[in-house]
Amino acid sequence: MGKSATFYKSADGKCPVQDFLNSLPGRVAQKIVWVLRLLEDIDVVPVSYFKKLRGTEDIWECRIQFGSNAYRILCFFLNNSVVLTHGFVKKSQKTPAREIERAEAYRRDFFKRRI
Repeated sequence: MGKSATFYKSADGKCPVQDFLNSLPGRVAQKIVWVLRLLEDIDVVPVSYFKKLRGTEDIWECRIQFGSNAYRILCFFLNNSVVLTHGFVKKSQKTPAREIERAEAYRRDFFKRRI
């Protein structure tokens, strides 16, 4: 069995991943949910769908391709869970630094509020 996926929520109750999914066309959201189920269902997810971002505070990216568009959901691990921070449409080769910084800030906030 793989990992369970949970959505990060800010202190004021906002859920960036849910907002991202809600903004997408139905078929794109279905494909993303399919990839997220892979995370939950199998132990070793192929790197084409899931990969650690080098030089980060343990941030990973869930990678979804739909047609000519690339979608990413950034996340981190907590015990046997994957905590999904937020998603975006990837428009360049490199993951934008501001998206990584956002995921790292969400991660720090998450652990600070867990204490």
